[in-house]
Amino acid sequence: MDKINIEEKFSLFNDHWSPKVIGELNGQQVKLAKVKGEFVWHSHENEDELFYIIKGNLTLEFRDKTVELSPGEMYIIPKGVEHRPIAENEVHLMLFEPAATKHTGQVIHELTVEKLDWI
Repeated sequence: MDKINIEEKFSLFNDHWSPKVIGELNGQQVKLAKVKGEFVWHSHENEDELFYIIKGNLTLEFRDKTVELSPGEMYIIPKGVEHRPIAENEVHLMLFEPAATKHTGQVIHELTVEKLDWI
């Protein structure tokens, strides 16, 4: 196992809403993503999802509330909770979730990524 430089990994891609896997432990994947604009409403039936903000500000919309996240903050979305991430400007974030987690849950959308790249 080699050390991982997060900034270096972010420099390897520019696409939005397409998480890249940088590591795996105990059945969980550590992913990096650059996001901008609105994502699709979705939920993950069997998996919790952790968002950790590296750069920028992310809004997480829920059907009953909105949560604003800034660099250094994180939020855990419980399984089954419908949500929609929104980034007015580009956001760099880290995700922790089970390896089996589908990118857009059960929703099939033009932003759905079936197979995540490892970087």
